[in-house]
Amino acid sequence: MNIGIPKERRPSEYRVGLSPVGVRLLSDMGHTCYVETGAGLGAGFSDEEFRKAGGQIVYSGEEAYGRAELVLKVTRPTIAELEWLLPGQALAGLLHLPVAHPDKIAILIEKQITSIAYEEIRRDDGTFPVLKPLSQIGGKMAAHLAAMLLQNNSGGKGVLLGGAPGVPPAEVVVIGGGIVGENATRTFLGMGAHVTVLDKRLERLQELDDIFDGRIVTLVAYPFNLERACAYADVVVGAVKVPGERAPLVITRKILRRMRPGAVLLDLSIDEGGCAETSRPTTHQDPTYLEEGILHCCIPNLPGVVARTATHAFLNAAWPFIQQLTNLGVEAAIEADPALERGVATHRGEFRHLKHVHYKNKPAGDAQ
Repeated sequence: MNIGIPKERRPSEYRVGLSPVGVRLLSDMGHTCYVETGAGLGAGFSDEEFRKAGGQIVYSGEEAYGRAELVLKVTRPTIAELEWLLPGQALAGLLHLPVAHPDKIAILIEKQITSIAYEEIRRDDGTFPVLKPLSQIGGKMAAHLAAMLLQNNSGGKGVLLGGAPGVPPAEVVVIGGGIVGENATRTFLGMGAHVTVLDKRLERLQELDDIFDGRIVTLVAYPFNLERACAYADVVVGAVKVPGERAPLVITRKILRRMRPGAVLLDLSIDEGGCAETSRPTTHQDPTYLEEGILHCCIPNLPGVVARTATHAFLNAAWPFIQQLTNLGVEAAIEADPALERGVATHRGEFRHLKHVHYKNKPAGDAQ
């Protein structure tokens, strides 16, 4: 099979769709990998490393797409990349199609692209094997980002997460007890913060209470509990995800208006559209804005700036599925593996599984 590995073109995305190790493995199996020049530089992989691994370097994105039967990406294609896609190709990446512009989805359908959303690959037990390591990284990064944003020079209220002798630690509220929320909680606790976690699932709250040995406060995510918890928070982390759908809006303006002025809101659900009524995508270069007196930070693809770690982590998890796609062929691989089949977004001119939800606060960041 011919595999294309283009350079990522979205802002602050430094990861790459396949590492030199992956290229070596596929080359040894008899496949051909076309790597766009400079594709791996953000993750610390040179063209020469890809060449030594058996990859063929090409000098434009259009060529990386044009030579491929299967395109391996990190994030969903930009408008220019959609134009480079050829009818009948297969595409795999972190596509987040529920928040993509309808016109982009229409192009994937019109060109009969088989698109596989890594973040929706789901095993029978309900776990997301490719998304998991990225969720772990994003959760860990949230605590470090919050610590910085609480500083006065970042626009924060001058609070140290861990406090000081005689001074209490920061109050952190994590909404969502999944992988992102669990890892954010672990890192916040390690930095000395006082953490409250809310989730709709009582059994999950019981698990988290056991995991953290009673060192956190847990609340069922009823609206009145959300309001009460956020009202005293220095940091609120939105870590809400509904598979295949836009993230639900759980943080309203009413909640924000009751929060302490200068508090920080980190919306880690922004890849799925955001879980706060006031959320809109920001960037690593311009990460925050102030609304209702609350410092908002809503950076999509947060792990994109720890590219080497994130590339290795998600490709370790994605490799079994990439191997199936290349060795069995796309159609046979989808039929053979229910987990992979659940990740198929568009196929044979149809939009499958994922629910395309229209909503008011469409992310401005999807203009590309």
